[in-house]
Amino acid sequence: MHKKKIYIFAVQIYRLIKNDKKVDTLSYKTVSLNKKTVQKRWLLIDATNIPVGRLSSVIAYILRGKHKPGFTPHVDCGDNVIVINAEKVIFTGKKTEEKQYVRYTGYPGGQRFTTPAKLFATNPTKIIEHAVKGMLPRNRLSRRLFHNLYVYVGDKHPHEAQQPTIITIDKIK
Repeated sequence: MHKKKIYIFAVQIYRLIKNDKKVDTLSYKTVSLNKKTVQKRWLLIDATNIPVGRLSSVIAYILRGKHKPGFTPHVDCGDNVIVINAEKVIFTGKKTEEKQYVRYTGYPGGQRFTTPAKLFATNPTKIIEHAVKGMLPRNRLSRRLFHNLYVYVGDKHPHEAQQPTIITIDKIK
């Protein structure tokens, strides 16, 4: 039994040598993008009736550039994302009333609380921005990536010259 396995292995080696098939090592090199080789696109997402968490996770994924085959973790290789209709985003369950956003002024007793319902009334873009920022890593690169996100109330935006591609959440999954 053991001799049979050795014979089969020898036959496989013989066939490789006979066919002289060599692996092209240049085709297996890892592509590492840099600032000059990255191709950034502009994407438009309509946030109407999409839960905040699902929307934010897709946006963070696109901002990082993880949807690209040449993803490089230490380079800004993500796309620019424009989000419209930020006021029409939804929360599931009772999160609109029960969820709390906490911030601190820096002074003793300066802890401030607010709910999504209050933020919807004052500045709905902050809800999406806060959720996306929480899904990005905490480092210098993520602070740079966050500047590639543009959130607007309503369906008008000033980026028509960039000719953004309209995408849906289902397209990214």
